[in-house]
Amino acid sequence: MYDNKSSEDVGSFFRSPVREIFKRVDLNAIYSFAGGYPSADTFPLEEIRQTMSDVIGKYGGQAFQYGATQGVMQLRQAVAERYSVPVERVQITSSSQQGIDVCTRVLVDPGDVILTSSPSYLGALQSFRSYRADIRGIAHRERIEDYRRAYEETIASVKAEGRKIKFLYMIPDFQNPSGESLTLEEREMLTELARTHGFLIVEDSPYRELRYEGEDVPTMYSIDPDVVIHLGSFSKIFAPGFRLGWAIAHPDILDKIYVCKQSLDLCPPVFDQYVAAEFLKSGRLDANLKKSIELYKGKRDLLLSLLEQYMPEGVRWTHPEGGLFLFLTMPEGFDAVRFYDTALDAGVAYVAGEFFHPDGSGKNTMRMNFSFMTHQRITEGVKLLAEILRKQQN
Repeated sequence: MYDNKSSEDVGSFFRSPVREIFKRVDLNAIYSFAGGYPSADTFPLEEIRQTMSDVIGKYGGQAFQYGATQGVMQLRQAVAERYSVPVERVQITSSSQQGIDVCTRVLVDPGDVILTSSPSYLGALQSFRSYRADIRGIAHRERIEDYRRAYEETIASVKAEGRKIKFLYMIPDFQNPSGESLTLEEREMLTELARTHGFLIVEDSPYRELRYEGEDVPTMYSIDPDVVIHLGSFSKIFAPGFRLGWAIAHPDILDKIYVCKQSLDLCPPVFDQYVAAEFLKSGRLDANLKKSIELYKGKRDLLLSLLEQYMPEGVRWTHPEGGLFLFLTMPEGFDAVRFYDTALDAGVAYVAGEFFHPDGSGKNTMRMNFSFMTHQRITEGVKLLAEILRKQQN
């Protein structure tokens, strides 16, 4: 009855397999490595309660009014100070997911090309497809020369087709889904290619501050602030229920985002912004972030040791220095989508890797999250997954 009443764009919408899992099962009733949920143990409930009270006492009814589309100045200034950028280059968003979507909306016409890693973040791929973009995924190469050549060949191919590359989408720190990060040399190479060939870079950094080992690498934005749009989020470092993020970019780009957001949501949630601003300025966020890093590092270390101990021969995985995910590669011929129902029936969930590949490759891969479950449930879940994998191989 309603099919002929939908726009053509609806045909480009893609259901998230992660969200479909949440519809089917209670995550607390299974061993779920599937979602990207932070641990509720990292939510500083007492500090949030106190900060909310402080905000109401300080701002009164103003905290519950409509606000500026760019975001309240207190939060914009707090973000600007934290990341050492001018406040006029800061736009508050209603989550970094909105940042991805609004960048695509203001920059991309149907048929335009978006470059990205392969695998790449599923939520971004959903957004790109909804605007009928042509997504070209480029797999990482170990040698910088090979990695550059892969991009140059793709860029040359797009130009030969008479198409436009609008931007490169990249999560350079502890990528979702792989957990891997770009080196400084790789970041410099990509920003150079963007400037040379006239496209932008959307740098998505929701996990950057969740580093457990190694040294920080400069952001792509810091390498070329006029080519890069830097997106950040409070979801992983504070609490996802606040639905707040930010975009840092050249003012000319932010003006387009500003106008676009007026028709989307008028303004980010005002009360939440005041709470986040106070949380930042008081030092409570950094104090809590230290606890989160300690907790997640322990969970990552546990998962890596369990995989080493229990996984069947032939299974490989990434070793992330931070973030919330790692990526498993099974032997050739394994189909993670086909195996999924078997795993779920046994009580364990993951996300099949092919959903993160723009071309549908990666059928023998899967993403595992380590932030959500307790140590005990991570241990039991890995043992169960390894057991059913062995049965599948036999």
